[in-house]
Amino acid sequence: MRGANGIGGGGVEGRRGNRNVPSVDFYQRVPRDLTEATTLGAVMSLSCIFIMAVLFLSETIAFARSSIETSISVDDSFDSPKIKLNFDISFYTLPCEYLSVDVLDSLGANRQNITKNVEKWHLDEGGTKRGFHGRNREQREIKHEVHPDQDEYEGEPGEHPVEITSAEEYKKFLDSYPLAFVNFYAPWCIWCQRLHPTWDKLAHNVKEGELQVGVGMVDCVSYDKVCQTNRVRAFPTLRWFENGQEISPDYRGDRTVEALTNFIKMKAVSAERIKANPKIQKQRAQMRVKTEEGCRVSGHLMVNRVPGNFHVEASSKAHNLNVAMTNLTHTINHLTFGEDVLTTTSTKSKRILKQIPDSYNVKQLQPLDDRTYTTSRYHQAFHHNIKVVATDYNMGSNQQLSAYQMLAQSQIVEYDDMSVPEARFSYDISPMSVIVKKKGRKWYDYFTSLSAIIGGTFSTLGLIDAALYKVFKSKKL
Repeated sequence: MRGANGIGGGGVEGRRGNRNVPSVDFYQRVPRDLTEATTLGAVMSLSCIFIMAVLFLSETIAFARSSIETSISVDDSFDSPKIKLNFDISFYTLPCEYLSVDVLDSLGANRQNITKNVEKWHLDEGGTKRGFHGRNREQREIKHEVHPDQDEYEGEPGEHPVEITSAEEYKKFLDSYPLAFVNFYAPWCIWCQRLHPTWDKLAHNVKEGELQVGVGMVDCVSYDKVCQTNRVRAFPTLRWFENGQEISPDYRGDRTVEALTNFIKMKAVSAERIKANPKIQKQRAQMRVKTEEGCRVSGHLMVNRVPGNFHVEASSKAHNLNVAMTNLTHTINHLTFGEDVLTTTSTKSKRILKQIPDSYNVKQLQPLDDRTYTTSRYHQAFHHNIKVVATDYNMGSNQQLSAYQMLAQSQIVEYDDMSVPEARFSYDISPMSVIVKKKGRKWYDYFTSLSAIIGGTFSTLGLIDAALYKVFKSKKL
C-alpha cells in the first residue's frame, strides 16, 4: 500500500508539474471554436502580408547597399615636412631656352630656375611637340669676348655691321645678301653692350675673309616694329637668314669672335651644299615655315607644407628679356598635389575610386587639368590661387587611399612696362583633412529592423481590423 501510495503520490505530483508548464506560454492560443473568421479579417490579413513583403524587400535592398559619409579632422600628414607637387604645363610663345621654374614660400625658401625632376619639350605654333629640350638641364654659361676698348663701343678698323633703321632697309638688306646674320639688340641691355665690339670685329673678319655674308644689327628700341615682326623675345637675339628666310633655331652659342666666325663659315658651307642639291633644297623650302616656338614643361617639386607659390617666367643668364614680347598664354595639362591617384595604374586604387561617387568631389583632385588660359595682350599673365585639402578615402578594410583636393581661382594680373610677367600658382595647404568613409549596416541591425517591420505591421493592422470590426458590427445590430 505504501509502495502504491508512493507511486500514486509521485504520479499526482508529476501531473501537477506538467500543468504548471503552460503558465509560462507567451503565445497562448484561443480555441478555434471561440474564433470567428470574417471577410474584413481576410482583407486585412492579405494587406498585412503585402505590406510586410514590400517593407522586407526594401529593408533588404537598403542593407545590401552601403552609404558614404564625410567628416573633418586634423591632418596628421603634417608630420611630413614636404609635399609633392606634380605639374605639366604648355606655354605657346615662351621658348624652353628662357623658361624658368621658381619656388617661393613663407618659410623663406627661394629657389630659382629649378631643373631637378623637370623636363622640357619644344612646341610648334599648334602646341605639338617638336623635340626634346632636356631633363634636369640648366641654362648654359655663354662666353663673351673681352675688349680693352669695350666702353667706347669701337670695333676693329674696317667694315662695320650694317645698321638697319627701318622696315624698308631691313627688307633691302635681306634682298642684298642671300646669307645674313642679324643682331637684334637694345641699347640698355648689358649683354648687348658687351657684344657690341665683338659684333664690330665679326663684321671686319667677314669682310676680310671675303665671306659673302651680310652682318647687320637692329636697334629694337628705336625700330621696335621690325623686332616685333621678327618675334624678338630676348636681347641680344642673333638670327641667321638664307634668301630672306630665317633659319631656326637662333644662335645661342658663345659670343666670341672666333665662335661667331666659325658659325658663319659652317652655315655658309651648309648653304652651298644645299644649293647644289635641288632635292635637299626642295625639302628645306617645305620645312621653312614660321613657327611660334613654345615649351612644354613637366615634372614635380617637393615643396614645404606652408603657403607659397611656384611660378613660371622668362629669364636667362645671358639675355635681357623683351617684356614687350613676353606672352604667357598656357594650358595646364596636369596639376596635382601628392600622388597622382587618378592616373595611377594600381588595380587597388582603381577599385577604390570606382566606389566613390562624383558628388564626393573626386573631380576636385585635379580641377585645373586641360584648361587653357589665354592672355590677349602683353604685360599681363594669369595667377592661380589654390586651396589644398587632404582627403582620405576609406572604403573598408585594406581599401584606403589618400589624395589632395583643390579649390582653385584664376585671374589676370596686369604688369607695368618694365616688369617681366609670370604665370603664378599660389597654394595654401589646409591643416584640416576630409575623411570620406564607406558605411555599412551590421547584421543585427538588419534583423532588428525586420522584427520591427513584422511586429509593427502585424500590430498596427490588427488594431485597424479591430476598430473596423466594431464599427461594422454596431451597424448590423
